Amino acid sequence: KLFPYVLLWVWSPGTPGVGKTTLGKELASRAGLSYVNVGDLAKEGELYEGFDEEYDCPILDEDRVIDELEDRMSEGGVIVDYHGCDFFPERWFHIVFVLRTENSCLYDRLESRGYTGKKLQDNIQCEIFQTLYEEAVLSYKKEIVHQLPSNTPEDLERNLDQIMQWIEQWMKDNN
Repeated sequence: KLFPYVLLWVWSPGTPGVGKTTLGKELASRAGLSYVNVGDLAKEGELYEGFDEEYDCPILDEDRVIDELEDRMSEGGVIVDYHGCDFFPERWFHIVFVLRTENSCLYDRLESRGYTGKKLQDNIQCEIFQTLYEEAVLSYKKEIVHQLPSNTPEDLERNLDQIMQWIEQWMKDNN
């Protein structure tokens, strides 16, 4: 039985707070797919190549992450949650969902997580300039990249329903 590969991410220098983890975990549960949070994977395997003092965070060793995920991705049925995409092989994914959050909502979410100064401002700016969407379109075929609003619990439910419909259709078309 084939499963689609699903890449769920948002990119900027980190844009957390848009709801990708909440959506990814719930989607995995509903669809019977596996869920990989690349940040957690990197932390568990210490897949870093240094530390960024300016953003106060570790620097991901992208090659080691790819090596770590390769076998799991070849089996399919994987939701990948990360805030960047340009280093993932295009062949891994059948669809890419980019979550978008209104700036005031995102600001409040990031501030509640303790983000301040440059880290907070850069994340908000990347959302304003659609940096995440632009990177997705440059990294994958434009027709597989979809933007979804992620501001309210109702958006979450609509997004889950929409992605579940896509998965069901993919399964019908490919099995």
